[in-house]
Amino acid sequence: MLAHSRLLASVAAFTHHRDIDALDHSLALSLAELASARSVSLAKRATGGCGELESVVRCTPDAQGHYQLQVIEPDQADPALASMRRCIERPEVLAEIIGPGMHRLVAPILCDGRAIGALQLDSEVPPSASRSLVEGFARIYANYTALLNESERDKLTGLYNRRTFERHLQRLLSRHDSPARADELAVDRRDAAAPVQVWLAILDIDHFKRINDSYGHIYGDEVILLLAQQMRASFRQGDVLFRFGGEEFVVLLSASDESTVHAALERFRRRVAAQVFPQVEHVTVSIGYARIGDSDYPATVLDRADKALYFAKKNGRDRTHGYESLAAQGLLAQAMAPGSIDLF
Repeated sequence: MLAHSRLLASVAAFTHHRDIDALDHSLALSLAELASARSVSLAKRATGGCGELESVVRCTPDAQGHYQLQVIEPDQADPALASMRRCIERPEVLAEIIGPGMHRLVAPILCDGRAIGALQLDSEVPPSASRSLVEGFARIYANYTALLNESERDKLTGLYNRRTFERHLQRLLSRHDSPARADELAVDRRDAAAPVQVWLAILDIDHFKRINDSYGHIYGDEVILLLAQQMRASFRQGDVLFRFGGEEFVVLLSASDESTVHAALERFRRRVAAQVFPQVEHVTVSIGYARIGDSDYPATVLDRADKALYFAKKNGRDRTHGYESLAAQGLLAQAMAPGSIDLF
């Protein structure tokens, strides 16, 4: 009865969450505690990827035996992730001996017959004793994330929706114990010594009303859908992409300096300008961005990025501007008309 009570309490704990990241952390921790594991890893497949991993959450005990969570930016060549990658590519349960008295059990996380991730348990317990527990957690996780994704995603593009953006940004700004909330986004490991900050960019399709009026809403929707695909292809897996509404999109990026952010956004802007869209042919976007400060409010951050976007629109469109650079040059000194973003 005690074991059943612990199991039910664990399931209730991790299905309480309405946020995917918090759910991932709670699942790994719950399974590690229930199985007294040496390690529990949850890997998720990249959207549209062929077995590539988008994120990995790992739970291991520290020197005092307390479980600690670690978010890992996966290296596709990392041999430590090989078992989960094989499990995703060929969805079936894997059981391996990884050392004297140490066993590994890997179960696929299936959604509509396709592996969206894998759950890995390393422990001294033989796989036969833990298989039902691991597979059960994988099934519960798959069902629950499907429900969450349906409520968090934009129906047309599959990007996160505005409601999810507001919650994500609120959470990003609610923690005042570390600068600019870089822990919420994947950190660029190529320069771990550099302080990482988070930036918010607003992307707006130029003359989108003209596209709808000239070609109809079907082609307008196709432009939005293809733009979302270009966003996924252009930005890093750790950057968070949202459809804010209509022809407006938002990106949260982590970077150590403004020049890195500007280069990433410019690369995307040029990519869109070079794309040939069906019927419409060529489409451009204007981009405004701003750094998220330690004590900012959501409306403040959006307003700064929107001012930069407004400047881009008023000065020729099809260009990228950052609020900090514009302010330093005195180009935002005069009062500006509000842009198109509705604040909280």
